[in-house]
Amino acid sequence: MNKEEKIVFCTGGGCTAKLGAGVLSRILERLPRGEKDPNLLVGYDSRDDAAVYRITDDIALVQTVDFFPPMVDDPYTFGQIAAANALSDVYAMGGEVKTALNLVCFPESMDLNVLGEILRGGAEKVAEAGGILAGGHSITDSGVKYGLSVTGLVHPKKLYVNDAGKPGDRLILTKALGVGLICTANRVGESDPEHMAGAIASMTMLNKTAAEISRKYTVHAATDVTGFSFLGHLHEMMGGKLSCIIDAHAVPVLPGAEKAADDFLYTAAGQRNRNHTGPYVTFEKVPFAMEEVLFDPQTSGGLLLAVSPEDAAALEAELQSNGLPAKIVGEIIPQTEKEITVKY
Repeated sequence: MNKEEKIVFCTGGGCTAKLGAGVLSRILERLPRGEKDPNLLVGYDSRDDAAVYRITDDIALVQTVDFFPPMVDDPYTFGQIAAANALSDVYAMGGEVKTALNLVCFPESMDLNVLGEILRGGAEKVAEAGGILAGGHSITDSGVKYGLSVTGLVHPKKLYVNDAGKPGDRLILTKALGVGLICTANRVGESDPEHMAGAIASMTMLNKTAAEISRKYTVHAATDVTGFSFLGHLHEMMGGKLSCIIDAHAVPVLPGAEKAADDFLYTAAGQRNRNHTGPYVTFEKVPFAMEEVLFDPQTSGGLLLAVSPEDAAALEAELQSNGLPAKIVGEIIPQTEKEITVKY
């Protein structure tokens, strides 16, 4: 394939393409539940990152699926990002990646070399994760979409869920925010190339290292920050029974993200996130641009960990020593009238 060939129809994708959390919740709550299986440790009713099914006392399957349209022009880079995003759900559950299946939607009229580059990018990330690419499924479609169905393994007693945090836990975010804003700015020609390169570097980075390091410490809850935004996924972590205080100054932000927000280059998905999660959030003197960053839909975002206060500083330090922009960004507190308070 000519290296100059691009996915020229990229009009916005990644996790900005997700259905809004409110709409999705209304659909899922109407589905028939069937008989309860005690071995289904995590199902769709938990709002967690993946399903977990216990096979033995020592082994549970972690199953997840994720795919979306391109948010970058280069097919190879898109494949890397889509794969990293799908693999992340296994890491968010405390698991190890074992196998993956490709999911492909591709127009018959498009050069198949484009598809080859997408699949190459995805395959390299699966290999980097230590997994095996075992097959897949493809259909013709009017536009390109790509992702993975991923299977991992986890010990049932070492499983991470997203709503088991405890008062006093510190919240650690392992990647900087702002990829949605930067990709939007890039799409309309308003992004500095260095800022876009930084966003791509973040999106193509696996959460493998962060997950492996976290297992050495006392982590009570975890999720990965993707399309519902930092605040949306934080709201899910509170589970209707906890509250938290966030230090906006501590939140890592990619260069260029706040400028894009100031220039009103935000996404419809970000506004859906604000509409859904905003009622649970109280901002104290937080600039508008930073609010937008916190509602910005992330693609292949970092892990958000609820860590015991005794371990938080050491975990933060080890993550940073491994080159990750991880920061302690807040603290879980007993439930109050204000679920999420963001201070500046």
